[in-house]
This record gives sequence, structure tokens and C-alpha cells, in this order.
Amino acid sequence: MVFKNRLQAAKMLAVKLDKYAGEKGVVLAVPRGGVPIAYYLARYLGFPLDLVMTKKIGHPYNPEYAIGAVSMEGAIVDEREDVSKEYILAETKRIQQEMHKRYRYYRDDEPALDIKDKVVIIVDDGIATGKTMLATIQLLRNRHPKKIIIAVPVAPPTTVKKIKAEADDFICLTTPFNFVGVGQFYRDFSPVEDEEVIQLLRSGNHNHKKDKLQPQTTDH
Repeated sequence: MVFKNRLQAAKMLAVKLDKYAGEKGVVLAVPRGGVPIAYYLARYLGFPLDLVMTKKIGHPYNPEYAIGAVSMEGAIVDEREDVSKEYILAETKRIQQEMHKRYRYYRDDEPALDIKDKVVIIVDDGIATGKTMLATIQLLRNRHPKKIIIAVPVAPPTTVKKIKAEADDFICLTTPFNFVGVGQFYRDFSPVEDEEVIQLLRSGNHNHKKDKLQPQTTDH
């Protein structure tokens, strides 16, 4: 399955998420690529829209190798003898400062939405290894949501298996074995710019009543 663009993927996901339309919920987008899809789903479900921001902590001698993950509220770190507590504390503080700055830029100083006792739907335009998403799920559990649902158009089978074990529900439209990168499953995978993220967040939260949107299940 190859999607025409993020909008078509969002319309197809909406069909699978319709069962949550009557719940008290929140849609959390992974910036930036997940925002256009999350915006559509938030409108469809009548949920408010927010961002979920999680970033890995890299090993001091190999920044690409993740030893943990940080959100704006907390961190999860693998205990390692070759990594000092001072490094972890310093990196956590640095990353969180960057996240808060970026979040304020996107949300114009609006406070993060309360997710306690709510159905939380985390949305991205696709998942590769799933490591960051797994950390996101663990960190969000500390905020006591009712359920955590992951909704993405595409992810490889090995990742699907890992996330299904941690999320309350995992909705994925296609799980190809020939997965190389998310972009290969979109005909239009244009970058999402900061200005679009800001506009969609503002629009989504000024009017999150349920729209009469028609989900799309064909043309893929």
C-alpha cells in the first residue's frame, strides 16, 4: 500500500478510530510529520489536539546510540556503567530545555493538555524502529491516561509487535516486510514546515467539534 499523501492516510485511519468518537479523549501529534494526520483525526473525533515531544539521549561516545529518552516531564534511562549520572542529568536538562522552547514556539505558551483519565491517541506519519514511540508510551503512563492508542499509517512487522505489547491499542494500516523508510510509502512526502504545525494546532484547538468528515478507504 502506498498513500497519496498524509491527508489520504488520515482519512483511512479515521475509519479505524471511529470507535473512540464518543470517548473523552486527546490527540497527540509527533511533530512535525504527524501533525497534519493528527489534525484531521482530532477534527473527525471532536478531540483537542496537542503535541507529544520525546527525544532520545545519545551515548556520550556514540550520539546515535540511544541509552534513554526524555520528554518534557521526565526521562527513561538504561543504567550503564560506562555512562556517568552527571552526563545523564546534564543531557536530560539540556534536552528538556530545548523541548520546552520548541513547544512554546509551536503552542504560543499554551499549557499542555491534561491527559489524566482520557483516551490518548498518539499519531505519527509512520514508525521505523519504534524505540522513541515505546519510550513515549512509558513516559505518558506517568500522567495516568485512561488508555494509550497508537495510530499510524505504516510500520514494519517487528515494530508492530513491540508496540502492540505496550499500547492499549495499535492501529496501523499497512505493515510491509520490505520497509526501508516511512517516505517510501507516500507518493507525496513533502516536509511539514514549522508554520504549518503552528497553523494546524491553532485551528485544531479553536474548533474541535466533530466535523462531518468522510473517511477515505480507496485510491491507495
